[in-house]
Amino acid sequence: MRDVIAAGNFCWFKSMSDNSTADEAVSDNLKVSKIHEAVIRIAGNSQDGIQSIGGFLARLAGRSEQEVMTHMTIPSTISGGPSIFQVRLSSGEVLTSGDEADVLMAFYQHSYDNHVGFVKEGGIVLYDTAHVEPNEAYEKEYRHIGCPIAELTVEAIGGTAKDKGKNIFALGLVARMFDLDSSRLEGLIAERFAGKPENVTTTALSAFHAGHAYPLTTLAEIYEFEDSKARDTEQVVCTGNEALGYGILAAGVRFGAGYPITPWSDIMELLRRELPKYDGMFVQCEDEIAAVSMAIGASWGGRVAITGSSGPGISLKGEAIGWAVMAEIPLLVIDVQRGGPSTGMPTNVEQSDLNIACFGGHGDSPRVVLAPSSVEDCFYTAIEAVNIALKYNTPVIILTDQAIATRIEAFGMPKLSEVCQDISPDLTPRDDHKPYDLSAPDGITQRVVPGTFIKSGKYPVMTGLEHDEMGHPSGSPKMHAEMTARRHAKLQALGRALPIPEVYGPDEGNVLLVGWGSTQGSLREATERARKAGDSISALTIRHVNPLPGGLENIFSGFNHVYVVENNAAGLYGYGQLCALLRSRFCDPKIEGINKTDGLTWRVKDVLARVQVKLEEK
Repeated sequence: MRDVIAAGNFCWFKSMSDNSTADEAVSDNLKVSKIHEAVIRIAGNSQDGIQSIGGFLARLAGRSEQEVMTHMTIPSTISGGPSIFQVRLSSGEVLTSGDEADVLMAFYQHSYDNHVGFVKEGGIVLYDTAHVEPNEAYEKEYRHIGCPIAELTVEAIGGTAKDKGKNIFALGLVARMFDLDSSRLEGLIAERFAGKPENVTTTALSAFHAGHAYPLTTLAEIYEFEDSKARDTEQVVCTGNEALGYGILAAGVRFGAGYPITPWSDIMELLRRELPKYDGMFVQCEDEIAAVSMAIGASWGGRVAITGSSGPGISLKGEAIGWAVMAEIPLLVIDVQRGGPSTGMPTNVEQSDLNIACFGGHGDSPRVVLAPSSVEDCFYTAIEAVNIALKYNTPVIILTDQAIATRIEAFGMPKLSEVCQDISPDLTPRDDHKPYDLSAPDGITQRVVPGTFIKSGKYPVMTGLEHDEMGHPSGSPKMHAEMTARRHAKLQALGRALPIPEVYGPDEGNVLLVGWGSTQGSLREATERARKAGDSISALTIRHVNPLPGGLENIFSGFNHVYVVENNAAGLYGYGQLCALLRSRFCDPKIEGINKTDGLTWRVKDVLARVQVKLEEK
């Protein structure tokens, strides 16, 4: 079911656009209703494989040219616990995973009790009769469909493990309810279990067929998605972590080093698997300090190398990142943010590492910070980060977060022949070389890879000490002042070269919602919803966090209120991390923060409610 597209040394998997069509509905004499979109929330325990159900649905959507966005929560304990996977499928554009669910699938009583309140009025609750006793009040508000999921799964596949395979049985139920293409789902199941014993795939398919055949006699209708808008290209369906990993490959990176930590580990495992295919390698080190030091060594040797972690690991890497700033070594660092501080909430969403990314180094330690705003953006941000690191000879930190990392989205296939690049070191002989030339325009010097022949015989020194233009250690106050200014001048030059972010909606009005990272979709959908209601609201996402792009002050001047929406604390003085940065940069009192720290993504209705509170306070 997959083709491999190659561009140079890089390969990407794409969904096929075949001639298969959706299966005809199984006859239950049920009405078939056309729908534009559906939000499905699956609630159970982490051991139930509910992420697999959501993953199958999301990838089916991508292969059916639909739009999709997902959201998941998982426990951080080894023993597991309550977990959800929410998937929003649509024939049109999808900006969030949805505030409310059209369908709740509840495996246990706690799944029912904790999540039935997320169901839309008149929505459907599908539950396992062996573990859930419905609430009479909710039965009047929502349509309830009880099914002995565990029991029927055992009946279908045999054996004594009553919970084994029930996720695939439940997938069959959902496929039946929404008249999904069962043949494509069967193909996805076969792909998922490829390489395992044949009986594993056979058992899974038996569970799926049993769920698909279950008579939905208590349901008045089944649903079928409207035809999707045709795309110009094939779709890629993946998580943010996967998109970052493949973006790193496309950028030409061929060495990485890291240490496992949630939610970064998926990127590390992808690179460990894929880099050797392109004459590269990834090393799992004994700790974070060793990982960043090894990556710096590889970058100094001629390649932009990659290391990554989450909050606690970034703290450990801080000293070495400062060394790379001083020595001006191009380096790519990925920080997949999670709840903190310390071990914090490893599987929950938070955007609280902006300060450490921008300022988390001793001394004046400027570094570039980029924040991708979607799964697709993760792919292209990786390439942009590598190119910035090379041009400006500086570490670049990519700030993503748990929401984007684990979210599944569908987007157009990148034009690999245009974006894939070779960053092999240039060993062309040079007449002379001054690695830290104070006279270089904007402080941007040219780097020479070790092994390059320099005809003058004057070879540079690389050190973490303050140094002169040739890299030799220097204790001169004047030299330190000049070198410090030059290192900042590079980032100032980058800031001037950055594009001005586009405003989503009118360029002027009453309220401008400003966000970064995973808040983009929520802010855009909030803007659309508010404007339909007659409110003057626009949205802006800042991808280049440090340095900030020029021209933001001109955008802000067109609005009466600027509210920065973030997943971090308001702090001691009432401002979130990006909000505080923007206020310090522009000294504009109308820039205010809207913050939360519950570990969950922003729901659209919550954004709008908080905006209303802000406006009423004026």
